Amino acid sequence: MATSLKLSQLAVCSWSGWPDSVQTLLSRLEAIGLKRIQLALDPLIDKPEAWGGTLGRLRDAGISVVSGMFGTPMEDYSTPATIRATGGVAPDAACKGILSRVPRYLELLDALEIDKVSFHAGFIPHSSSDPRYDSMRARLATVAEAFAKGGKLLLLETGQESAPTLDALLRSLALPNLRVNFDPGNMLLYSMGDPVAALELLLPHIAQIHIKDAIPSGDPEVWGREVPAGEGEVDWRRFFAILEAAGYAGDLVIERECGDDPVGEIRRAIGYLKTHLAN
Repeated sequence: MATSLKLSQLAVCSWSGWPDSVQTLLSRLEAIGLKRIQLALDPLIDKPEAWGGTLGRLRDAGISVVSGMFGTPMEDYSTPATIRATGGVAPDAACKGILSRVPRYLELLDALEIDKVSFHAGFIPHSSSDPRYDSMRARLATVAEAFAKGGKLLLLETGQESAPTLDALLRSLALPNLRVNFDPGNMLLYSMGDPVAALELLLPHIAQIHIKDAIPSGDPEVWGREVPAGEGEVDWRRFFAILEAAGYAGDLVIERECGDDPVGEIRRAIGYLKTHLAN
C-alpha cells in the first residue's frame, strides 16, 4: 500500500520479554532483525553486573537508541487497583524517588545523545475536583521541569487515564517538554476508550508511538489481554491513516510485555506491520 509511514521507523522496546542482561538483549535483537530500540534506563543503574558497558556494546553492535524509559520505585502491577495506588507520581515518596534519579537519567540520555524519555505518570483523576488531582499535577510538573533543565522531553505513556483527561492536564500545564508516548494497546488493557479516537485527540501532544495490541476486558478493574500487533482490537488501518494524514515522522516502537516467545511474537508483529508500512 502507498504510505509515507516506513518500516525504517520501527524500533523495539528493550524490555520486551524482560531480558536479563545486555547479552540477552543483543541476542534477541539479532533474532528479531531490528537495530533500533527504546532503552530501559533503570537496569543500567541498578544491575551493573548484567548491564555494565551497555552503551558501548550497543554502539559496537550498530544498535541505535531512539529514546529512554524509566519506571517508578513503588509501582505494583498486580491488579489495576494496586497500580492505581502505587503507580507513577501518585505516592509522594515515588515522586521523590524519581527526582533523586533524574541526574543519573540525564547523564545516560546525554551519553546516548537522545532527547526523549518516557514513563507512566500514574492514574490521573478524571475530575479536577478530585482531592488527588492537584497534588499529582504539581508532582508531574516538578518532574517535567527537572528534565527540562537537562534539555529533555518527558513523554507520558497513555492508558492509565482517558484521552480527554490527559489532554486537559497537558493543556493546563502547558509545559513545552511534556509530551505523549501514545500506546494504543494500553488504552484497551486499562479499558480507557477507543485507541483511534484517543489518537485523534492527543495528536498535538504526541512525540512517540508504541505499537502494542490488546483485547479489553470491558471492566476497568480487570486487566485486558495483551496480544501481538494485528491480533487484537486496535484498528491499525485507521490508526496508521491518521498518523499519515498528520505527517507523523517519529518512531514506531514495538512493545511486547508478556508471552512465552517474545522474539517470535515480535517477528510476527513485524510481518503484520509490513502490510501497512512502506519499505
